[in-house]
Amino acid sequence: MLVKTFGSAVYGIEAITITVGVNIAAGTKYFIVGLPDIAVKESYFRIESALKNCGFRMPRQQVVVNMAPADIKKEGSSYDLTIATAVLAASGQIEAEELDKYLIMGELSLDGGLQPIKGALPIAIQARKDGFKGFILPKQNAREAAIVNDLEVYGVESIKEVAGFFNGDVALQPQMVNTREEFYNSLSNYDSDFSEVKGQENIKRALEIAAAGGHNVILIGPPGAGKTMLARRLPSILPPLSLYEALETTKIHSVAGKLSTADALITVRPFRSPHHTISDVALVGGGGNPQPGEISLAHNGVLFLDELPEFKRSALEVMRQPLEERRVSISRAKFTVDYPSSFMLVASMNPCPCGYYNHPEKECVCPPGTVQKYMSKISGPLLDRIDLHVEVTPVNFNELADDRPAEQSESIRARVINARERQQQRFGDKTDLHANAQMSSKMVRDVCKISEAGQALLKRAMEKLGLSARAYDRILKVARTIADLGGSENIEIEHLAEAIQFRSLDREGWAG
Repeated sequence: MLVKTFGSAVYGIEAITITVGVNIAAGTKYFIVGLPDIAVKESYFRIESALKNCGFRMPRQQVVVNMAPADIKKEGSSYDLTIATAVLAASGQIEAEELDKYLIMGELSLDGGLQPIKGALPIAIQARKDGFKGFILPKQNAREAAIVNDLEVYGVESIKEVAGFFNGDVALQPQMVNTREEFYNSLSNYDSDFSEVKGQENIKRALEIAAAGGHNVILIGPPGAGKTMLARRLPSILPPLSLYEALETTKIHSVAGKLSTADALITVRPFRSPHHTISDVALVGGGGNPQPGEISLAHNGVLFLDELPEFKRSALEVMRQPLEERRVSISRAKFTVDYPSSFMLVASMNPCPCGYYNHPEKECVCPPGTVQKYMSKISGPLLDRIDLHVEVTPVNFNELADDRPAEQSESIRARVINARERQQQRFGDKTDLHANAQMSSKMVRDVCKISEAGQALLKRAMEKLGLSARAYDRILKVARTIADLGGSENIEIEHLAEAIQFRSLDREGWAG
């Protein structure tokens, strides 16, 4: 008897429906075809044990499993339940009438229980597109998949429940999640706030500008000056995620298997802080079975690289293209997957190995040439892609002991949202452009027009600091953001002056 069930393969953050056909005929062997990997081939042993332990039998005849389309590689253990259900139906142990209405996925344990799968959300979205009535999957993934409307999502704990459901013995209740309620209830629910930071008003101002225009930032300062503390609070002043951004971000985390059982939807902007020992592949994504890297997990949020010079040069260089294109393409011989990676880069570093170069009170003890060597670990092209270079100085005792409350993130966020709204109006007809930092060079010339006095100031700054053409564009973008924060239609000379001062690493004093 021939029976078909349906599963799904995830490529990038999109899913492709896979038809699993099982035919039982005379013979004794088990065959699985359709480009399965080792984990899919090993499913026979998991399925056989699970069926026996749940009171079913594995047919002692020739079982042929075909996974179509056959030119797409099938990877992982999440097809166990799809194949097992087809085997039960083909051997007459469950009814097969309703099988074609459901997409079925799950990894089987030896006792018949189910383990969670990766990519439940994109699979559910594709199932709805393909017109399936429902999606049967492990209970741990049910909330994640249930945010897709117009699709019945059934979370099950064992293959017994699936068999009982198709035989009409078990009535499964679909998982219900009110997507909009889930989204709005926990929107902008952050644990930390800018009001907890004493002093550092100039740094707060720089981060406010960065948030308002989506600019990349590097914080340079001695140990204990508060670089990490300030960076961790940056998401709290960013505009709230839109529902579309929340769904897109959740899809990436779903594919990477980073969603907890309690999570249905990511409602706050991600903050990713990888350790400096991270490999190139872990940072940008890839591998034999491509997975999203940290830059994609930070999509629509913040990627924080603490102690930037300690990262491998190759890892930083491979990040340059995604910083410009806001997506990363991972190419293999037979396929290419794309992961979105539109993030704000926030980096921090000490000014030198001992940490006290240019310190107002302590003396640097590094030997001659050390500072230059330390700074050279960060390439010029990467620094050019960072709009704001901000010097962080230690907070003095009087500021630490001051009991007056500092400005809350909510107030700063309100100004940031207003600035972003001005940008949305400016870029209204461009769907892929949301902030000043994303403008192309051509658009910078059109949008960031400056007066003759401004041109003269910028010319002097570029000659003195030796800035590149890319740095010229960056200054204009930052000046446009400062003007937006101030509610100004035009870029005034004071906006340009403030933008120029955020190019600390271009000044001669940092050459070592």
